[in-house]
Amino acid sequence: MNHERQPIRLLAESRDTVTLRRADLTALTDELTDAENQIALLQHQLAIAKAAASRALAKDEAERMNAGESPVKVWREKQGLNQRELAVAAEISQSHLAEIETRAKTGSVETLRRLARALKVDLDTLVPIREGHWYVR
Repeated sequence: MNHERQPIRLLAESRDTVTLRRADLTALTDELTDAENQIALLQHQLAIAKAAASRALAKDEAERMNAGESPVKVWREKQGLNQRELAVAAEISQSHLAEIETRAKTGSVETLRRLARALKVDLDTLVPIREGHWYVR
């Protein structure tokens, strides 16, 4: 329904007030509500887009992983976490995290799940699909 709105007709006007027809006031209120809803929707879509962008690797980050750097370390640094913060969030020891990041240990599936959850990434993001090649979203 694309109804063309009639021009607003002022019934009375003073320095401080204006008097409108009830229908005009209702139409203006409805338009304001629609505009506020549209703004809220756009803000929500922007927040989703920003979150998705923060989960995507930049080219240099993907290159670091392809060069052999630990994906856990790359994702941790991307999110601005230090080892202690990530270890606490994943409920593992900081020394165990350091061993995973230096590739002294691979980490169990459960440990990698905890790290993925703490980093808010999929488990497959931390595991190569084949030697030396990473799936980058």
